[in-house]
Amino acid sequence: MTKKHIIILLLGPLLGIIGGSLKVYHSIAIWEYTGPEKVFVIKPGEGFAKINHHLAKEDLINSSKLFYRYNKIKGSMGSFKAGNYIIKPGTNMLQVIDILTTGKGQTVSVTIPEGKNLYQVADILESQKITSKDDFIKLSKDPDFVSSLGIPASRLEGYLYPETYHFAKNTPAKTVIKTMVNVFNDKTSEVDFSKSNLSKHSVIILASVVEKETGASFERPQIAGVFHNRLKKKMRLQSDPTTIYGIWENYNGNLRKKHLLEKTPYNTYKIPALPAGPISNPGLESIKAVLNPASHKFLYFVSKNDGTHIFSETYKQHRNAVNEFQKKSKNRKGKSWRDLNKK
Repeated sequence: MTKKHIIILLLGPLLGIIGGSLKVYHSIAIWEYTGPEKVFVIKPGEGFAKINHHLAKEDLINSSKLFYRYNKIKGSMGSFKAGNYIIKPGTNMLQVIDILTTGKGQTVSVTIPEGKNLYQVADILESQKITSKDDFIKLSKDPDFVSSLGIPASRLEGYLYPETYHFAKNTPAKTVIKTMVNVFNDKTSEVDFSKSNLSKHSVIILASVVEKETGASFERPQIAGVFHNRLKKKMRLQSDPTTIYGIWENYNGNLRKKHLLEKTPYNTYKIPALPAGPISNPGLESIKAVLNPASHKFLYFVSKNDGTHIFSETYKQHRNAVNEFQKKSKNRKGKSWRDLNKK
């Protein structure tokens, strides 16, 4: 064999390797998506194989085989994040991977205010097209699902933490709920529930009532103190929001005397104890207020119609306050808790 033949014999495979490498490099870094701007959706829980298939089907990558091999070598197959992503013309495969693994997608920002109950949370989420209202409510009231999350209750009320979240549209209700409960666990991880003679769940129940009773943050410890005093004396809490929650699915916005007389597991005008469960989803400050209530002798409070309350030690004082602030139209006219400068 001549020297020339040896060189050709050696160069053949080498050129093949070089050619193959260039082809791979072209597919990964040079080839670009040339179609119109497109929204690519990764659903929560969707695996790499489906993502790869959908990318290839929509011509967003040049080769599903190379996409698979590259991500396997890089160890990034499990790094793809759920969301809605914009893929623009001129995007190469490396950029597609970066977009889908860094989570730079289209998500909906949604704020769940403190004190909203699970039905209201469901309405908010559905209005933003994040998840199905019916699915959210059904799961939130599923005892087996609730138990699987480590919550000692029959429904998730109280544990859907009020916060600003970022969800992809059409996220499964189960994923949304687990996220909210995880945030609750994170926010309360350093709270010392043992300092109360109430169980952790009872603290959440009472905090949910405190959250609904005042629009003024500085009043929370004061309100919590009233309820603690009443519980110690085995008095009924007589909280309107608990009564409303017990009839929520049939409530038209007007609380009437017949409702106060209706015995439900939540009507604290009829039961001498805490309601059967939380009536809203409280924030951290209301939880802390229950654990650190103001020390006083007040047993009653009545709204001054501006988001604050007047507190009384005796029933006579309370009746006078009711007459002053609830029965005199001049003290009710034009006032709203929304005008209150919260502290």
